[in-house]
Amino acid sequence: MKSDSLDQIDRHIIRALQQDSSIPQRELADLVGLSQNACWRRLQALNKRGILQGSVARIDRRKLGLDLVVFVLVRTPRHSTDWLTSFRRAVLNTPEIVDVFRIAGDYDYMFKVITRDMTSYDAVYQRLIAQIELDAVTSYFAMECIAEDRPLVI
Repeated sequence: MKSDSLDQIDRHIIRALQQDSSIPQRELADLVGLSQNACWRRLQALNKRGILQGSVARIDRRKLGLDLVVFVLVRTPRHSTDWLTSFRRAVLNTPEIVDVFRIAGDYDYMFKVITRDMTSYDAVYQRLIAQIELDAVTSYFAMECIAEDRPLVI
């Protein structure tokens, strides 16, 4: 479903929920200028269309001691279905890998790892290469986070 099929009220609801998904429905309805029932119907429709997909808490990773962010580029040795199945299983079973993308260019995949420190990252790397053959792995260590988990522009 394309974003152009959303009206201004739907967009307002989505923007508000991206800022605080725990906002009470009554407050959300007031904020977007709807009755509580009309707001509820809009929320149900957005859920049914798959635009809203659950609600999660945003966590300050640094307060949990998760200070290291690593962007990892991977080149694969082959592109078979069996290899891809094993690769997906390996990355999805590695909880420190929080984002995974298949990309175009000199590398095949990019993922984001969040962990405590360099020793913890090395343990993630060692677990990963024990599970799956990789041709090349390049890691970039974040020095500073300027922006993270920003709301989508709709």
